[in-house]
Amino acid sequence: MTSAQPTENAVLFTNARIFDSTGSDPYEGEVLVRGNRIATVRASTGDIPRDGVRVVDGGGKFLMSGLCDAHTHFSWTNSADLPGLGTMGVEEHTLLSARSAQTYIDCGYTMCVGAAAAKPRLDVVIRNAINDGQIPGPRYLANCQEIAVTGGALVDGITAFADGPEEMRKQVRRNVAMGADLVKLSMSGEEITGNQHAEDNYFSDEEVLAATTEAHRRGLRVCTHARSGESVKMSVRNGVDIVYHASFVDEEGLDMLEAKKDELFVAPGINWLIATLNDAADFGYPQEAAEAAGYKHELECAIDGLKKMKARGIRILPGGDYGFAWTPHGTYARDLQHFVDLLGFTTKEALLSATALGGQIMRMPNELGQIAPNFYADMILIDGDPLEDITVLQDRGRIVGIMKDGKFHKDPGDGSQARARDVDEIHRGTAVPA
Repeated sequence: MTSAQPTENAVLFTNARIFDSTGSDPYEGEVLVRGNRIATVRASTGDIPRDGVRVVDGGGKFLMSGLCDAHTHFSWTNSADLPGLGTMGVEEHTLLSARSAQTYIDCGYTMCVGAAAAKPRLDVVIRNAINDGQIPGPRYLANCQEIAVTGGALVDGITAFADGPEEMRKQVRRNVAMGADLVKLSMSGEEITGNQHAEDNYFSDEEVLAATTEAHRRGLRVCTHARSGESVKMSVRNGVDIVYHASFVDEEGLDMLEAKKDELFVAPGINWLIATLNDAADFGYPQEAAEAAGYKHELECAIDGLKKMKARGIRILPGGDYGFAWTPHGTYARDLQHFVDLLGFTTKEALLSATALGGQIMRMPNELGQIAPNFYADMILIDGDPLEDITVLQDRGRIVGIMKDGKFHKDPGDGSQARARDVDEIHRGTAVPA
């Protein structure tokens, strides 16, 4: 499939079906990479000179941008023991977080947005190690622990606390000092806790505004765990950048989101609801308990609200809460299937949400998320057509090539496919120590 490596760092993908994430249909063509950038994209074959260039024959396979997960938890470790995230030793936790980072890129995810870490500096340390080339992983925006008011922690031991505007400012400054890119506010409840409900709201407008004002002043963005209708509206009123979940958004909230649709993003993490209903029984949370807690009702409300958001042009991205026992790492592309099967996305729209919108949420819309000249060379080569069957992205064996920053993480000619499967099997056996 590939020619011998030249001395120059240049790679030419030829004989590939290019999905460039501009909105165009895929086309047969070639992509030339020089260094870490895409140099040339041609809707033809044979026009780009081959001298000094490694040629990768795509064999008619599907070439597209790497994917984005907009709600990432590297430090969630495939466990049902949620309090164990807080008690696990930091050394073990760092190693497992690094393994999560590798699993993301093994699955073709080259962009991830951190949605809280279980310990203050885990995300920052992993991001820095990825950027320094010490470990494999996606481009990453790091967070710290999620911030809750007293009595509002969803999981003991992994939360920072702040009450009132001044304490919110101090917690934001703590994230700044640690080198984070983001701040996470845990504004509403979660039914699995048993006593904190999805339709609750724990923050005041003054607290949210203090956090967003301080974060934006220091160049950080704010994301919110906002399931309740009021928490969504409070997020929008006070300048939050990324709204997670939005399960119970009401018409007023939809109007507010639409008015700010060019300024914020929604990442519903819908697979959490689906998996908690259908896949958590083996881990001690039977379907009957999930339905009694309200997850079926929440899922129905979320689907309805997200369909309305899509119709209004609000930017919705996939990803969320992978890393629990019933939402294990490595299953991230389930979100794309849900977008198509439940939310009314076409397969093309789902791919665009995970690529072009990924570049936007990463704050690099002119450098990430598309196959175009001068964009970073972050691409995946797929043996299959996700426009025909979006589920092919759930089979990492079908992702035969993964390039990030102009370098192959998974070379289509060196047997990396088998190694990725081996890593996946190891990761699926990961458990949190007691």
